[in-house]
Amino acid sequence: MNTSYRARRGELRTYFDRTASETWARLTSDAPVSRIRATVRAGRDRMRALLLDWLPADLSGARVLDAGCGTGALATEAARRGARVVAVDISASLVEVARERVPAELADAIEFHVGDMLDPALGHFDHVVAMDSLIHYPARDVLEVLAELGARTRRSMLFTFAPGTPALFAMHRIGKLFPRGDRSPAIEPVAERRLRRMIEDAPALAHWRGARCERVSSGFYKSQALELVGTGAGTLR
Repeated sequence: MNTSYRARRGELRTYFDRTASETWARLTSDAPVSRIRATVRAGRDRMRALLLDWLPADLSGARVLDAGCGTGALATEAARRGARVVAVDISASLVEVARERVPAELADAIEFHVGDMLDPALGHFDHVVAMDSLIHYPARDVLEVLAELGARTRRSMLFTFAPGTPALFAMHRIGKLFPRGDRSPAIEPVAERRLRRMIEDAPALAHWRGARCERVSSGFYKSQALELVGTGAGTLR
């Protein structure tokens, strides 16, 4: 992977482990939060539900990668459906919270890792889900991530991106006026049309096609989900 991906990954690891670990643990719990963070919590809950809805209701025997698992909410729900989940995050502190929150009856169904979602040692998958873990990378890096994961994935890749809209750019300019504690890491907005075209033109993604796409908007949370489906030839059997 290129230098910009590695550099940005390091910045995010520092942010989540040294600056915002407690904030994110609280955001992803039922604890009271500020009005701004409440909109983000609601948006993330809606996005998680959407991505889970795009996965099969019965995941028995399927191997699922939760790429950027955070505190483990999506991984837990996938495990409830019978999936064997590999949950990875660059933040050791968030993975620790995730391990603590997993119900005892699902502990054996989820394999947690601290590290890079692209680590080939994680293996092969039927489905990959990357919820809000790629929104901090430029589109060219997102394509490289999808290409590497796509080479080890059989059926679908679900990921989110920050939609490049005037409203989102304005929202983030306004966000700079709020206390630093209420800010999230910098994102890299990209227009859906441009991203789809880049995916279609990428030789490494020739055997993947864009399918469902849906945006979730909740106050200061703006994110868009895109489904890539393997077309058979060139994807894992």
